[in-house]
Amino acid sequence: MRRISISISDNDKFFIGFIRRHILYHASKEPVYGLWLIEELGRHGYVLSPGTLLYPILKTMSGNGYLKTSSRVINGKIRKYYRITPAGRKVLREAGEKAAELVAEVFPGK
Repeated sequence: MRRISISISDNDKFFIGFIRRHILYHASKEPVYGLWLIEELGRHGYVLSPGTLLYPILKTMSGNGYLKTSSRVINGKIRKYYRITPAGRKVLREAGEKAAELVAEVFPGK
C-alpha cells in the first residue's frame, strides 16, 4: 500500500484554531455537514479542501469528544452530520473567553 504524504502549510496551521471555533459555534446552533461547512467557512475567507483539511479536523474533534456524528440519507447518498457535545460546549465557552482576552489586549479600547 502506497502512503501519501499530505502537508499543511504553516498558514493553515495558524488558522486551524479559528476554524475549529467556527465549527463548534455552528454545530452548537444546528447539525452541520462537510460541504455546508466548506461553504460557510469560505464566506469568512477560509479555503478548505475536504480531504486534506476539513475532514481530518472533524474526525479529530469527534475523536476528542467535542462533536458527535449522525448519518442521514439525502438524495440517495449518506451524509454525515456533526453536532456539538457538552465537552464541545465547554471548550467553545473557554475559547470564547480566551479570544475576548486576546482581542482586549491586542486591540485596546475596542
